[in-house]
Amino acid sequence: MASNLAKKRALAAGFGTNANAVKYLNQDFEALRAQCLNRGGLFSDPTFPAAPESLGFNELGPGSYKTRAVQWKRPGELCSNPEFIVGGATRTDICQGALGDCWLLAAIASLTLNEDVMARVVPVGQSFGESYAGIFHFQFWQFGEWVDVVIDDRLPTKDGELLFVHSAEGSEFWSALLEKAYAKVNGCYEALSGGSTTEGFEDFTGGIAENYDLSKPPPNMFQIIKKAIESGALLGCSIDITSAADSEAVTRQKLVKGHAYSLTGAVEVTYRGRKEKLIRIRNPWGQVEWTGAWSDSSSEWNSVDDSERQNVKADDGEFWMSFTEFLRHYSRVEICTLTPDTLTDDSVKHWSVCNYDGSWRKGSTAGGCRNHAYTFWMNPQFVIRLDEEDDDPDDNEVGCSFVVGLIQKNRRRLRKVGEDMHTIGFAIYEVRKKEVHLDKNYFLTHAQKARSETFVNLREVSTRFKMPPGEYLIVPSTFEPHLNGDFCIRVFSEKQTETRNFCCFAGTDIKTDGFSLETCRIMVNLMDVSFLSVSIPRLNAVIALNASLLSFYQGNSYFLSSGFTLNNCIYQILVARYAEPDMTIDFDNFVACLMRLDMMFRVFMKIDAHDSGSIELDFHQVSE
Repeated sequence: MASNLAKKRALAAGFGTNANAVKYLNQDFEALRAQCLNRGGLFSDPTFPAAPESLGFNELGPGSYKTRAVQWKRPGELCSNPEFIVGGATRTDICQGALGDCWLLAAIASLTLNEDVMARVVPVGQSFGESYAGIFHFQFWQFGEWVDVVIDDRLPTKDGELLFVHSAEGSEFWSALLEKAYAKVNGCYEALSGGSTTEGFEDFTGGIAENYDLSKPPPNMFQIIKKAIESGALLGCSIDITSAADSEAVTRQKLVKGHAYSLTGAVEVTYRGRKEKLIRIRNPWGQVEWTGAWSDSSSEWNSVDDSERQNVKADDGEFWMSFTEFLRHYSRVEICTLTPDTLTDDSVKHWSVCNYDGSWRKGSTAGGCRNHAYTFWMNPQFVIRLDEEDDDPDDNEVGCSFVVGLIQKNRRRLRKVGEDMHTIGFAIYEVRKKEVHLDKNYFLTHAQKARSETFVNLREVSTRFKMPPGEYLIVPSTFEPHLNGDFCIRVFSEKQTETRNFCCFAGTDIKTDGFSLETCRIMVNLMDVSFLSVSIPRLNAVIALNASLLSFYQGNSYFLSSGFTLNNCIYQILVARYAEPDMTIDFDNFVACLMRLDMMFRVFMKIDAHDSGSIELDFHQVSE
């Protein structure tokens, strides 16, 4: 609770923004670089050492043949004149190495198309010149806040070559260093293997990503792509595979299946008297290109006027193809819409954004999906209020457009201990001015108005909706109940929205043979006579429930019956402190818990004289 409060205050003060990023692991780039320059040595990062554990845990683990003979070398040991960036950051600076992170490299390639976005991730003023001290830093968006990540420049190599991402220009190292910083945030290099380009998009921008299935694209798909590119959005595309054997298989026309591409351009040219829609795509390998119509050496370009002819190069990984062919061969498109603070062009429409953090905890807030009717209601609940309809004259459908994104936090870091992504999704219900956490009876009698397209084991599930003005309840969940995890939920909307969290609970019956001596001692120790007299009605309500064991799985209507409204954080603490392994609490412990809550609430309200909802305690008050 204290941590959440501190985080909110920090954000309100500007901490966690891109301009004032949180120092990851409390490492201050400027201070560390100054120390190195003063003592005349190069920085070595103790938090991400040049050691096997930084490479991986399985395929890149200490005993793997892939990591044998790996040596960590600084750029100055690989070439005589290393440079951070040569001639500006470009898409050809990103060539994939021996790591399955094409999804990340496709996102980095798109990043280079937008100088403003690039500057947010790769801070200026870094080089191998006079201020060089073997230390660099990069900034990433991580679940609601920006973090500044410090690294040393020791990079994994094999046979004198960079093992992972590298630039086509052998003396350029910004992309390899960026990949290392991102590996650090996620625990190790191997944690980056496999993923969705949208994950990289979001961590480079703080934006929200959408996924389009090209087997059933919207009729204006080309316009969506073209408008997104023009507004600075980041885009990726890929071809689905039907079996593991298809992964990164190359087709007859040199397209790679199960591989993440960057989508970098969309134009219309005049071709033989008619308009032809063209899409520009880049393979992060830096080679292996489409060989069909509109490819680099295609004859179609000979029938296009010089003024409309696009720049094409041989085998640089980037190529053009017709939009019709694109729809035929590719399976999906990913688009990352940028946040208002990222967009510097006033001509681009800025959407409203709101964020909320939450968690699923076994026994309290991990209810699973709607298939689990008797626990689903335990999931965290968030309300959004949509007040204004879209003002898009080209859209005849009345309603409020918004995108909901549910992200599970830090799951890549858990791969080292055998965990991975949960399967997640969310449901949306229409509500009317509800100010309590809705119980199971509501969900048993009310149908959802909308939901995420599917439950999936990706870091994020996001879906675009258009609904009438009103209040809606969002219920995020894992597919199975009783799974622990942290998440953040974001709502991007064309108009301003309001989001809030519902956090009290409801439940059933109990009985008791009386209080134990220990429970009586707690009552006496915690309360004076006047305090106890006020609390007697609370105890009467509990006794009337009449049961010896209470189940946390059935919720805590017992607290609500006793007059307490608890948020998710407090309830999770109570579960951790008082619940038995089978998620029950006996009556004595429940009453002891109730007495402590009673005292806490009363002390809080006494100190919070202005009803602000928060208090500050000095050392003497804490001691009392």
